[in-house]
Amino acid sequence: MPTAPSGRALLSFDRVAAGLIFPLAAAALAAGGAAWIVGAPDVAARIWMGGTAGVLLVQLVDIGLSLRHGELGLDVIAALAMAGALLLDQSLAGIIVGLMYTGGEELERFAQRRARREMTALLSRVPRTASRYLDGALEEVDLATLKPGDRILVRHGEVVPVDGTILGSGAVLDESALTGEPLPVRRAAGASAMSGATNAGDPFDLEATSTATDSTYAGIVRLVEAAQAARAPIARLADRYAVGFLAVTLTMAGAAWLASGDPVRALAVLVIATPCPLILAVPVAIIAGVSRCARKGVLVKGGGALEQLAAARTVLLDKTGTVTDGRARLMETKSRDEVPPAALLPLAASLDQGSHHVVARALVAAARERGLHLDTPSRVRETPGAGIEGRVGGHDVAVGGWDFVQARAAVTDFGRGIHTWIGRVGTVSVVVGIDGEVAGAFLFADEVRPETGAVLRHLRDVGVDRIVLVTGDRADPAEGVAAFLGVDGLVSQMTPEDKIGTVRAERAHGPVMMVGDGVNDAPALAAADIGVAMGARGAAASSEAADVVILVDRLDRLVSAIGIARRSRGIALQSVYAGIGLSLAGMVAAAFGYLPPVQGALLQEAIDVAVILNALRALGGPLWGTSHAALPPEELLGLEEEHQSLIDVVDQIRLTAERIVHLPDAEVREQLEALDHLLRTRLLPHETREDRDVYARIRHGARTPDALAGMSRTHMEIQRQVHTLTALRRALDDTGPTEAQRYELQRVLHGLEAITRLHFAQEEEIYRLMQVD
Repeated sequence: MPTAPSGRALLSFDRVAAGLIFPLAAAALAAGGAAWIVGAPDVAARIWMGGTAGVLLVQLVDIGLSLRHGELGLDVIAALAMAGALLLDQSLAGIIVGLMYTGGEELERFAQRRARREMTALLSRVPRTASRYLDGALEEVDLATLKPGDRILVRHGEVVPVDGTILGSGAVLDESALTGEPLPVRRAAGASAMSGATNAGDPFDLEATSTATDSTYAGIVRLVEAAQAARAPIARLADRYAVGFLAVTLTMAGAAWLASGDPVRALAVLVIATPCPLILAVPVAIIAGVSRCARKGVLVKGGGALEQLAAARTVLLDKTGTVTDGRARLMETKSRDEVPPAALLPLAASLDQGSHHVVARALVAAARERGLHLDTPSRVRETPGAGIEGRVGGHDVAVGGWDFVQARAAVTDFGRGIHTWIGRVGTVSVVVGIDGEVAGAFLFADEVRPETGAVLRHLRDVGVDRIVLVTGDRADPAEGVAAFLGVDGLVSQMTPEDKIGTVRAERAHGPVMMVGDGVNDAPALAAADIGVAMGARGAAASSEAADVVILVDRLDRLVSAIGIARRSRGIALQSVYAGIGLSLAGMVAAAFGYLPPVQGALLQEAIDVAVILNALRALGGPLWGTSHAALPPEELLGLEEEHQSLIDVVDQIRLTAERIVHLPDAEVREQLEALDHLLRTRLLPHETREDRDVYARIRHGARTPDALAGMSRTHMEIQRQVHTLTALRRALDDTGPTEAQRYELQRVLHGLEAITRLHFAQEEEIYRLMQVD
């Protein structure tokens, strides 16, 4: 296949030729065949000659443009075969070679069009207009007209159009697309705001400090364009064999001519040598691989991207939104003894229904995930960027940051303890005050995706030698995630320029894959050998810069795409080796005069059919290999939802463990009986059903009786811990627990909570991986 050079002249030539050359060859072969059937062989020959000459003319122009760029493809052999057929009056052989050549070209163009057809919006996140104040009124103006000193209104959910200074009472900004910081940040009046950040709070005014062209977001877009222009083009698979195979072909054809004195033998060698197993089989395998990836929700932008996807040896993973979920989720709750978490959460969430703050929405979502009833608040007053207060269920409730709630609550020992507790690195806190006292607090964090650990293991299994976590986030939370995942390296607090530098440095270890989702990742995605964007919730800039876009919010689709890419590439190589081997055998026969040109062309066609049929195997999965049971997707989702519905039970285990040391003697037995009831009516039935039903079907599908043996052992341990807790409760006498009994109860409760949380996380990882092949 010819290697397409770049340049305006070639692009114009390709547009015209692509629409004409393949129909010309097909029409010439069909018309000539019709003439031959009706008894007009001379007419047939002239038609075939004309078709061959047309294909050859286009091909010679293409070869000339390629040579200008220092590139040589296997199309030289096809050109020699067609030229020889014209000179030696072998019209049928010539048009068959022409059709094979143009058919391969058309298939490859189709592959490129199909791969890119869904990527139509270039950087759609860039705002086009802004709301500017003029003479006390607002007007919508084009972004290019903004200048330093202009006052702009940024509404909730809008992207900050230019760099500027925040006016008024401050702002809450989601800067994750720019910095990798997963949670919204509060910016006080007078602080700077970067273009490209999203307003996650109430509307605020901004004084522009730069034009749109000179702003942060525009600079990132320019970095993407520069990195794309600097990236070396990827040589196509077939061209790697061009020089060697061309030399062998010309040597064999020349030797046959010299030895026999018959130039037709040389032509027969060239006809059979026409590299159609490369011209046709490779594009077919690539198209099949791209199609399979699309069915998995992964958009691969062409054959070069698929090849590089299979070749990556170093993987750089962005943290926020890629390794982690990118959204704040409720992690822990702490409340006063007289206010159980089951009561604190619905009170706070009911009030937060009146707020548009992103963390408030996360709190409301957490309550709804747990199936809690939310009341309608009244007398709601919100202080933008600080908190919200109102009345819920007969109580005065305040929800927000520590300063906001503490200003409305009496100072107590519990309140001081909460102030210390919420200072955990890598979390965002929400404090709750009820009737003038601090009642508790919630901690939110950006969780690591359940499937991330398995994805990293699979990456190493398929030959990735080095995995590095890269993030614009602070060092402390990044180090915690890196330690949890066991990656080979970590680079934190990175700018987009830093990420490009890391990509270049990591090339020393082999081809580099960059996986990210934000605007700040786009330059690195463009600079890497293969860029993979998380496109479901990521920025359009990253999707446009990347070679591969994961269209569903699942990191494990990366494993699917790499598996498909490696299999497609393997099938393409298999077709190449088999086809070239058969062609070499035919060339030897032709050199000794056993195959004239037409018969040689027909033999080559038979070889083509064989290798194309083999290449089509890339459309399906492997016929053998490791199998796993694939439960229906709705059932897998249902199992994850069951875990969510049981979180309140696990939270109650932790709460009881914290309180057991200080509870009055009379309340210890009551608390333990209530917990025992929860465990035996909700947790244990769930675990039993999983072990006897779900696990059994997975083992049957995997055809391995020992599959999930370790997980079943964990079920047994949970059962044992619950039984131990029941026995300890029954051993309490009427005078209440001794200090030793309290210590033992607390030890068992902490152990039960830890093993249950870990078990849930392990199961969710397994269930997600069962949806990947």
